[in-house]
Amino acid sequence: MADWQAKRIELNRRHLLRSFGGAAITAMGLPLAAPALAAPVFRNYPFQLGVASGDPAPDGFVIWTRLAPDPLEIDYGMPAAAVEVDWEVAADDRFREVVQAGTALARPELGHSVHVEVAGLQPGRPNWYRFTAGRERSLWGRAQTLPALGSPLQRVRFGLAGCQHFEQGFYTAHRHLASEQADFVFCYGDYIYEGRSNRVWNGGAMGPLENVRQYRGDELYTLGDYRRRYAQTKMDTDLQAAHAAAPWFMTWDDHEIDNNWVSDIDQDGTPPAIFALRKQAAMQAYYENMPLRAASMPVGPAMQLYRQARYGDLLDLNLLDTRQYRSDQPCEDRWGVVCETVDRHDAAVLGGAQEEWLIGRMRASEARWQVLAQQVMMMDLDRTPGEVRTENLDSWAGYRQSRRRLLEAVRDQGRGNVVVLTGDEHQNYAGELHIDGKAPGPRPIACEFVSTSITSGGNGVDQRADTIAIQQENPQLKWHNAQRGYVMCEVTPELWTTEFKTLESVRERGAEIRTRQRMSVEHGRPESLSEA
Repeated sequence: MADWQAKRIELNRRHLLRSFGGAAITAMGLPLAAPALAAPVFRNYPFQLGVASGDPAPDGFVIWTRLAPDPLEIDYGMPAAAVEVDWEVAADDRFREVVQAGTALARPELGHSVHVEVAGLQPGRPNWYRFTAGRERSLWGRAQTLPALGSPLQRVRFGLAGCQHFEQGFYTAHRHLASEQADFVFCYGDYIYEGRSNRVWNGGAMGPLENVRQYRGDELYTLGDYRRRYAQTKMDTDLQAAHAAAPWFMTWDDHEIDNNWVSDIDQDGTPPAIFALRKQAAMQAYYENMPLRAASMPVGPAMQLYRQARYGDLLDLNLLDTRQYRSDQPCEDRWGVVCETVDRHDAAVLGGAQEEWLIGRMRASEARWQVLAQQVMMMDLDRTPGEVRTENLDSWAGYRQSRRRLLEAVRDQGRGNVVVLTGDEHQNYAGELHIDGKAPGPRPIACEFVSTSITSGGNGVDQRADTIAIQQENPQLKWHNAQRGYVMCEVTPELWTTEFKTLESVRERGAEIRTRQRMSVEHGRPESLSEA
């Protein structure tokens, strides 16, 4: 062996011994000068990104963590080797009654993340979980299994959250969400934002605003870029608290990859084959950092995210993907333009396979309520009051025929039990869905509740003047608000109640939360939507 090779091996061995101990050296096949340690020794606490659970089922759920002793470094403080991580699930928060346990491998190919699909648990029960790597132990999280399929259920209470631009505010809302004792949280997307770091942003009517904190780095393109952005986001302890408090159902919108992307098209006209490389990197990082099952592991630039969860006989939760299979936005996705191509028959939001799957699931459903949990507004609103009508072309309003097909399928069921849950708008909305929003019919097809952002858009205001004018022009819109926060839904067999939780400020930590409005709708009567 050459002298330079021996010196390089010695340097590698010393670095790994300092960071992880002899176990890492053994895993990498380097010679040991001393007996291997029984477990890795980390230079810094490896569970800095917290823990999470997701995709609950009647017999279990996914539990997640990711080892990252130095989260923002290029290799996030980990060697190019798999590391064993022990996990436990218990019936109590002191772990006196451990009901499941095992060992998983945190692999470098997946950013040293761990996704354990726990099974064999009792339905409808809370459980607590934690991880151990070497001598380091994570904090614990709480997750609840679903009730048994078809079992009678009198109540479910869950949260709705998303659009959490790290730079534009603190995650105080997540700390409050953690205290809600929700059965689950639906995250509709925009978990991260892909743009470069900025000290200042244009606050519109508020003028230039200095961001309360800054991302690190430029716009995201590579796997390393996306990994660091998730790491910086997930280091926030308020967000960690919300993840640890309840299982989350994760879906994405656009900013997990690129603003307003659909299918193989980005906003910059990048050749599809090149954009596919960026999508592949973004999707891998998304999977690595979310409590998703192996069924959602990306295959190239594609990922399976639409799926269903069933809460006893009370609620069927249909989780949709309105980005991956969508055709291009009409009129070059320009805001506030008159556009005839919104009536294109070949336009699609869900794509053929997902649309067929959803309609089939709704027809087969025997649940008291059916939920469409998705990303972009389905309510058809004229966005510029007056003689000229304009649409938000990045919503269902830009795809009238696709929207019509879905709402006709809902109408033809004749049950009046469909509720649509949405994000993206950075405002709270409650309203009715009609076949044609330009001339609402005498009876709505369903109701839609839109949740505001966690932080995106800054503090906001109680009600924006332009949205007041939009509500006056659109009678199907029953209420709106433009502050930050989240939504809580409480569902019983006869009544759906939505609470809009808002903060006065996201530019300072510790703001109080309040219930700004309650809206309710009776089962089978979407026309009954009103203040509760």
